[in-house]
Amino acid sequence: MESPKVNPYMAVAIGVVAVSTSAILVKVSSAPSGVIAFYRLFFSVLLMLPVFLIKYVSELRLITKRDWVFSGIAGIFLAFHFILWFESLNYTSVASSTVLVTLQPLFAFVGAYLFFKERVSGKAILSGLIAIGGSVIISWGDFKISGSALFGDFLAIVACALVTVYLLFGQTVRKRMSLITYTFIVYSISSITLFFYVIVVGDSFYPYPTSDWVYFVLLALIPTLLGHTLFNWSIKWISASVISMAILFEPVGATVLAFYLLGEKVIWTQVIGGLVVIGGITLFLVDERRMKLKNQAEIKSISG
Repeated sequence: MESPKVNPYMAVAIGVVAVSTSAILVKVSSAPSGVIAFYRLFFSVLLMLPVFLIKYVSELRLITKRDWVFSGIAGIFLAFHFILWFESLNYTSVASSTVLVTLQPLFAFVGAYLFFKERVSGKAILSGLIAIGGSVIISWGDFKISGSALFGDFLAIVACALVTVYLLFGQTVRKRMSLITYTFIVYSISSITLFFYVIVVGDSFYPYPTSDWVYFVLLALIPTLLGHTLFNWSIKWISASVISMAILFEPVGATVLAFYLLGEKVIWTQVIGGLVVIGGITLFLVDERRMKLKNQAEIKSISG
């Protein structure tokens, strides 16, 4: 394998900073959540379109009916993930919302157990309980602030569950489709879903201040395309587990940015709860990695 021209760990670090800007850009926009989500994905699709048409459009004829259905379901769930997560930021803080969205590995773990019958270890259950305990601490602190903050926490958790469904439906399709083609299709379906959502709820696609249009484009460029592209590029040289662990620092970056750019204060329950959540998810990912290596060793010994 050739050596990368850029240190992949540095690329991952830049990617974490990039995705950390997402909540900030949503928070400063004056547009409704559905409109922000629509333009974020719509502009992402437009930016990807030239590359897709030049190099990947031929893959469309190879896609099966089942993969189209799964991609469609993934796109719809991704759309509503963004709606609810963005809406949560209208009620609760950047710190609480982004920390609670990091519970995604736990939802994925439950989904894998229910639908794919994957094995569950005692350490995985313990780490899950720790992370849930951290989310309870955050919610308890937010409840003391206001009921609306607690409602925002609830929306963030539901948004987390929705993005997990998106990932579970997408993981099988992704094995048979290139990253660009899969992403382009799912983002396009999400954009269409959000387009009709905005019409149904009666929101307007325009006019908005010039600053909002800048935020829409930045959401497409920085957290969506730059952040996730860097993660996908880096995975050639470093493990998915390392990237998963690095993404756990997104709430930290988002909270720091919110503190300096938006003047959001961080209360002690958010700090303690956030650390507990990140600690629990870290234990979970480490144990998941250990279980995966153990399974690979068992398969190797049997085949050997």
